[in-house]
Amino acid sequence: MSAVVFNAIAPQSSVNQGFYASGNPSLRLTRRARLARTLVVASLAVVMAAGLAAQSGAGDRVVAATSYATVVVPAGATLWSVASAYSDGDIQAMVEAIREANNLPGYDIAAGARLRVPSK
Repeated sequence: MSAVVFNAIAPQSSVNQGFYASGNPSLRLTRRARLARTLVVASLAVVMAAGLAAQSGAGDRVVAATSYATVVVPAGATLWSVASAYSDGDIQAMVEAIREANNLPGYDIAAGARLRVPSK
């Protein structure tokens, strides 16, 4: 009669073994190597973000240098009346320019308020 011998050692799976699948568990990164890896990954992320921003058109808008006149709003004046006094043509565009220059949320202005008005 012949005897059959089975090995009692279970086979090891290489799933979720990461870098240790090659059988070298002494492969560990030092603190300096981890810092270098982090800096490389962070710099690559910054370069990629800058590239995406350049492709998307960020920074394409060229702002022309505009000079402003400071105006004190008289009693009973509206934003439209102030804009019409300083506009060359399109009053609505001047109203929007005044709102943008002064960060106004609406179209209401108070008497005595100081407004920056784009000059001609």
